[in-house]
Amino acid sequence: MSDGVLTREQILAAAQDVLRRYGPAKATVVDVARALGVSHGSVYRHFPSKAALREAVTHQWLEQSHAALAVIPDGPAPVRLRAWLSALFTAKRKKVLDDPELFATYTVLVGESSTVIAAHIDELVGQLEEIVAAGVERGELATADARSAARAVFDATARFHDPAHAAEWSDPAIDAQFEAVCDLLISGLVRHARP
Repeated sequence: MSDGVLTREQILAAAQDVLRRYGPAKATVVDVARALGVSHGSVYRHFPSKAALREAVTHQWLEQSHAALAVIPDGPAPVRLRAWLSALFTAKRKKVLDDPELFATYTVLVGESSTVIAAHIDELVGQLEEIVAAGVERGELATADARSAARAVFDATARFHDPAHAAEWSDPAIDAQFEAVCDLLISGLVRHARP
């Protein structure tokens, strides 16, 4: 590959492959450059440091993992809220069960990228806030503060999306437990809604 046509996307794809092959402890920018057939300086023209490259890979992985969340169809807020939470849990569980080694690699990267993670969580809570606010506006849900309610829902469902709980996601009872938590949260938001 010629250095002149190297794109950010090509580097990120190669970095993901290198991380999969060597793991986060051993993967280097030189390995990424070697996989692309370019000098490491070519990679550094797009990413000023190894940390910046790893953050970009983490950001891309999180965005790809959660793309379905942004397209939950319109409808009643309780239905949308459950669909969004289910899509998040499904995406996380699919990642860990389909490719546990890569998931473990990204868990390490996520731990290194606190600003990327904070921004990503803020985006996810923002999506929940939009659902809650729309439900309040239509009289389907009741809360004085849609943002706080969205954050509470996100925090209350952490067992189903936080990688710290990934070992629990293959438990045969996990789906019933997820449904019970959703039922409780949604009924709490609906209970006092206007008729």
